[in-house]
Amino acid sequence: MFHIVSFWNLRIDRVVGFTSRCLKSKQERFRIMSFFRRNSAMDGGSKKENMVNLVWRPISTHSSSVVDSEAAEGQCSKPSGVSEEVSERAPVVSSAKHSVSLEVGASLMKFIKGKEGTTQMKIEEEMGVKIIFPSSRNEDHIIIEGGSVDCVSKASERIATIVDEVVKSPSLDYSHFVSLPLAIHPELVAKLVNFQNSILGNNSLAGDKQDVQPVDETRLYTLAELGIEKSIFIKPSTFHLTVLMLKLWNKDRVNAARDVLKSISPSMMDALDNRPLFIRLKGLDCMRGSLAKARVLYIPVEEIGDEGRLLRACKVITDAFVKAGLVLEKDANQSLKLHATVMNARHRKRKDKRKKMDTFDAREIHKQFGIEDWGEYLIQEVHLSQRFVFDQSGYYRCCASIPFPGGHRD
Repeated sequence: MFHIVSFWNLRIDRVVGFTSRCLKSKQERFRIMSFFRRNSAMDGGSKKENMVNLVWRPISTHSSSVVDSEAAEGQCSKPSGVSEEVSERAPVVSSAKHSVSLEVGASLMKFIKGKEGTTQMKIEEEMGVKIIFPSSRNEDHIIIEGGSVDCVSKASERIATIVDEVVKSPSLDYSHFVSLPLAIHPELVAKLVNFQNSILGNNSLAGDKQDVQPVDETRLYTLAELGIEKSIFIKPSTFHLTVLMLKLWNKDRVNAARDVLKSISPSMMDALDNRPLFIRLKGLDCMRGSLAKARVLYIPVEEIGDEGRLLRACKVITDAFVKAGLVLEKDANQSLKLHATVMNARHRKRKDKRKKMDTFDAREIHKQFGIEDWGEYLIQEVHLSQRFVFDQSGYYRCCASIPFPGGHRD
């Protein structure tokens, strides 16, 4: 048994010896160890993202026929002159197979399969392996089986490259984020409901269907022309400040993020001087672009006392997640601008996909609410929140949380 260091932070949990019939033991072991050491040197340190976790394990097989040990060595690609029968990947009989279990994350399975399974088939044909996907959508692991360590290693390398490319691209959306919940304040939620109703023409504060007033059709037409509809408003029950966006595509990364958040509680308290932190929400502003073609409309955030404690606490959070290798490089290099989004054109539900409208006209909204005083609120806690999943209150599912100093401002 020997231990293999990580490649792209791929953690090898255990490695066992392999039978001499399937490979030349010393040469094969040297080749696989050199392969992982080479890729480990490319890591650049522990700050790289953990893409895939590996667990090597042998799979014993039994066959009624035996082939020469040289012929039993696994092939990673079809050699020239191979007969049609062999080209259709007839199995090579050997006394053992080799497999590796990769924790890639349920959200990445479709990218490894590819459209109609084309990516999977290409890897299997070129590398001479079989990729086995889990039967449950909740499982994070796939298994690669092959006739030699070399074939399995090269297939694992190919999949790690696919994962790396997908994670860094917009193809894989952010799954989690670090948030400062504001929806825990009922009075603020009520103000946001009023804000939406006044714009959409619904005079019902609580949203009770029996109390909804008839909406003038001309007004609806005007809103449509402005690109304003209910779907682009942020749900008041999810109102928050975003500290950091994260792509946590498997259970290991989610658990690591939980541990990081809980570990920084003392440092965060120090950054806040162990005193309660209040913020003021006032006005409306546009995130890039003009009010006439707005994509994001938000409420600016001011720290009461203007001591910089909130930004210091946010920096403690961000630095810890970056150090743990859980933040994409492009996100780690962005400066933080705390804001509370109230409208986002990206959330638009398009009934007609042929009509693309990624902006809205916010000029009249800004005239009415541009200097609105939304109130002062205590920041009570920080969450590791899961996107697209909600708890009973309507807020994002909390994977972990730590408190801010409690109390009331004098």
